[in-house]
Amino acid sequence: MIKVTNLLKSYHKKTVLNISDLTINDGEIFGLVGNNGAGKTTLLRLMLDLIRADSGEVRSGEHIVARSEDWKDYTASYLDEGFLIEYLTPEEFFSFIADEYRLTKEVMDQRLSGFSDFFNGEVLGQTRKYIRDFSKGNRQKIGVASALITEPGILILDEPFNSLDPTSQILLKRMLSDYNRKNGAIIIISSHDLNHVTEICTRIAIIEKGIIIRDLQNNGQAMTELADYFSARQSWTR
Repeated sequence: MIKVTNLLKSYHKKTVLNISDLTINDGEIFGLVGNNGAGKTTLLRLMLDLIRADSGEVRSGEHIVARSEDWKDYTASYLDEGFLIEYLTPEEFFSFIADEYRLTKEVMDQRLSGFSDFFNGEVLGQTRKYIRDFSKGNRQKIGVASALITEPGILILDEPFNSLDPTSQILLKRMLSDYNRKNGAIIIISSHDLNHVTEICTRIAIIEKGIIIRDLQNNGQAMTELADYFSARQSWTR
């Protein structure tokens, strides 16, 4: 479980995030949607202790993330290309991830084999091709796979479908759903794409100006509610 309590973050005296209470339960695929600048990435970075809050806390299981390292053993994430080591080949990068998570080469190779369709023959086995030389879509695949391959209890992804072709988007949604179903992991996805979010997420929150203003169970009506909300918001801003 992840629990956010009285979480406040400001930049230059402007509040960018203000969440009094949010709980994400084990087994949920939690979607976070909102327009640019709404605070989605800020919330994810606070959950990962990449930035510090002005006040409040994020608790992962029994651990307060800003005061402990223990939650990192069961947490994986991919937010952007800054998470990659671009002067490595994909094989070298995955080997680095294996070392970080104390995985043997045999285990890593076995897990990588499960990504063969997703990689589509374009990622592994490219002679001395560094990550920086891959297309944006294939860099995205490497980053997402590097998080999934650790088989975490909590997986946090920011715009995971960006730059992926339609086939890869479908495969990724299937992989995430299957992983959640088999492992009961918490998966948190931030995305601008309402279709992707409503297809995969069991629960969806709308964030605006750093505040969560709606929290929806995806019971088949979420897409309608989201579309109505953002359509109405567009009319307000005209």
